[in-house]
Amino acid sequence: MELTGTLELESSRELGALLPALSSWRTRRRQDTIIDAWRYRVEWFPLTELPATGRLSGTWLAVVPPACELTKWATTALRAAGADVVEFEVEDAPTVDRGTLAARLKETTGPQEPLSGVLSLTAAADAALPDPDTAVPAGVAATVTLTQALGDAGITAPLWTLTHGAVSTHDGEPVDRPAQAAVWGTGRVAALEHPDRWGGLIDVPLTPGSTAGDLLTAILADGTDEDQLAIRDRGTSARRLVRAPLDTGTPQPEPPAWTPTGTVLVTGGTGAIGAEAARWLARRGAPHLLLLGRRGESADGARDLADELTALGATVTLAACDVTDRGALAEVLAAVPGQWPLTAVLHAAGVDGVTALDEIDADHLDTVLGAKTAGARNLHDLTREMNLEQFVVFSSGAAVWGGGGQGAYAAGNAFLDALTAHRHQLGLAGTSVAWGSWAGGGLAASTGTGRLRRLGVVPMEPGLAVRALARAIDRHEDGLVVADIDWDVFGPAFTAGRPSPLIAALLDDRTPETADEQSTDAPSALLDRLTAAPARQRRQILLDLVRTEAAAVLRYRDGQVIEAAQAFKDLGFDSLTAVELRNRLSRLTGLRLPVSLAFNHRNPNGVAAYLGSQLGVADHEPTSGKQPTEQGEDAIRNALATIPIARLRAEGLVDALMRLADGTDDPPAPTADGDAIDELDADALINMALNADRDDA
Repeated sequence: MELTGTLELESSRELGALLPALSSWRTRRRQDTIIDAWRYRVEWFPLTELPATGRLSGTWLAVVPPACELTKWATTALRAAGADVVEFEVEDAPTVDRGTLAARLKETTGPQEPLSGVLSLTAAADAALPDPDTAVPAGVAATVTLTQALGDAGITAPLWTLTHGAVSTHDGEPVDRPAQAAVWGTGRVAALEHPDRWGGLIDVPLTPGSTAGDLLTAILADGTDEDQLAIRDRGTSARRLVRAPLDTGTPQPEPPAWTPTGTVLVTGGTGAIGAEAARWLARRGAPHLLLLGRRGESADGARDLADELTALGATVTLAACDVTDRGALAEVLAAVPGQWPLTAVLHAAGVDGVTALDEIDADHLDTVLGAKTAGARNLHDLTREMNLEQFVVFSSGAAVWGGGGQGAYAAGNAFLDALTAHRHQLGLAGTSVAWGSWAGGGLAASTGTGRLRRLGVVPMEPGLAVRALARAIDRHEDGLVVADIDWDVFGPAFTAGRPSPLIAALLDDRTPETADEQSTDAPSALLDRLTAAPARQRRQILLDLVRTEAAAVLRYRDGQVIEAAQAFKDLGFDSLTAVELRNRLSRLTGLRLPVSLAFNHRNPNGVAAYLGSQLGVADHEPTSGKQPTEQGEDAIRNALATIPIARLRAEGLVDALMRLADGTDDPPAPTADGDAIDELDADALINMALNADRDDA
């Protein structure tokens, strides 16, 4: 009765009618509070303390494509700042060979003093949109190959990559060349996988002048942690991820809910996320749902989904169509019924693939990156005259902050984010939402929700994720990030290899300065401890270090133990967690360690032995931080560690090496000259791998 009086109701009967509405309102408020905690967006902040120009020293390598419009501007700026500049021209991306490029880099740089830096203009040659015949932006392919070749050539100078017209730093600023935005996705992954030799990403104006050149050299000479920047006439801005709650404390009227009309096309429509979107569209009253997938109605659960959507009042068409096939997509669009013209597109299709940047090849780029870029471009081109009410793309957090092993996937999604911004300047609809992990399915789930949860990316309940999508569409938002992130877990893992100004403001308990101090002090403390320990204890110290860091990567609870001989693969390590382990050990030892450390040395025992050899404490006294002279077995192991797995696989050596490593008695295949491969010593095996191309010629 007290509540009845408070609400000024005449009777409890009126209260009974009101209670369901109050309960529903309370549920929605609780859901919206959860969703608000998931909402982020990227903003650009001016770097007011950056000097107007910078002084450079040493030799800088300028990697330039043929007839690049930025070459003269960039090299002039570097020379004016005091750098010796070596111009290094590379061919068009499809013709660049990794081995040939590495050899040319070695020949060009020679034995002189190490380079001070590398400035790449390869990504700046891309046109506005990817070539519809190739789908993979040439700048991404060239940047991947260059990163690989620099590593193969032993060049550790930081690699900075330039684009122009790839990002928008404020509302209303056009994204003239969204194809170039793809390399920003790849670059964010490079920063995680190669933190010691990645410089950063810089976007410059379409027609940069001398002032922009001065700002470029100021960035290159600055020595700060900033690695995602944009130069504009008004100065330099840095990229930041910030929270974007809708509940700001000031009451805001709810916008009218979008009511779908005509035909709504959903790519990936029978997948886990596409199906959730289709259910929401049906509940919103969509008259006709056109669900596209590579298998059409033969996809698992497709017919049951169609029946469910029909029961909700929608007419459903299941079409087998690969949206990367422009002709096939055009046929599907031409068949849309006249009574239900196409009014909206939701692009949820995609192909995931976790591969370390050093192992990416043309086929991987075409499969993973091409699936995103070609499908989105085809949808954009074929519908741009249809005056769509909605053009919604499902992007990924990998494009926003990067992700180990996701160089191609991040690039494809970064292109999607830029494409919707590009559509705005054309007066077309466009909404991009970069997602974290969905519970119950989706591409993120296919790579392992357990792994993502250990990294602090918590799977979101699909019903709430769909509500977040609905609110973004109703408000015509773009560039939204929706992800449930446990920053206490994600932050330390993400910044294990290098600080990240992108997320620094979101890490309440860990500042970049603290991370820097740990990075500086840890190697010295470890070496002091090893120096003071008897020789017989040093291996155990390193083994304990490896096991502790591996347990931290896997988010083991206190008391959970990793056995010294337990294979990392059996523990569940993948490309992403292997990169995190490498980063942690690099920070603690001060060593430049290969990305494939965990897989090259298989278990904690192997990694500890490798660290001991690199620190000079394997069987003798430490060398005060200097690298020991590598001879015998250590040299062999190190040489094997530098050979890309893809190259060993191409030469047919992986199975033989695994037999040797496992100690199995299976007879290996004979070599060309009749000798069994396990009868060759390790020196001969390495020589065979490195010279296979020459021997086959």
